[in-house]
Amino acid sequence: MASKRELLEELLAPVVASLGCELWGIDYQTHGRNALLRIYIDSENGIGVEDCEKVSRQASAVLDVEDPISGRYTLEVSSPGLDRPLYKLEQYERFAGAQIEVRLRMPLDGQRKWRGLLAGVEGDEVVLRVDSENEYLLPIDSIEKANIIPQFTK
Repeated sequence: MASKRELLEELLAPVVASLGCELWGIDYQTHGRNALLRIYIDSENGIGVEDCEKVSRQASAVLDVEDPISGRYTLEVSSPGLDRPLYKLEQYERFAGAQIEVRLRMPLDGQRKWRGLLAGVEGDEVVLRVDSENEYLLPIDSIEKANIIPQFTK
């Protein structure tokens, strides 16, 4: 059975693509009887407020018709930003060499939160280099959340 996030991605990806953007990812969280649906969109030319508005209007219309979320929810549309979340193996491959922060579903070596260099992808596992001597293979399904750590140079 597909997760709610996967169902929403399947429903919304064509809508976002038709507006000239890429569906970067979806966060869906429930809070009691309310829910939050956050849609991240990206584009080679960057994302502006107008892009978010267009996607929000179209996504809202599709969600009203298809009704995949029972009850009340808040819809947010935004750019992934500098600390962009990572969802798919292709995104991890694309940002190889970046510093990332990862939260695992279950602890590995006694910890759930990790920071390190995204060294790449092997099969369906993310390669995280924590220091010069330690690399970890993290199955994509074991990752609850991952974000790029923005690097600023002086």
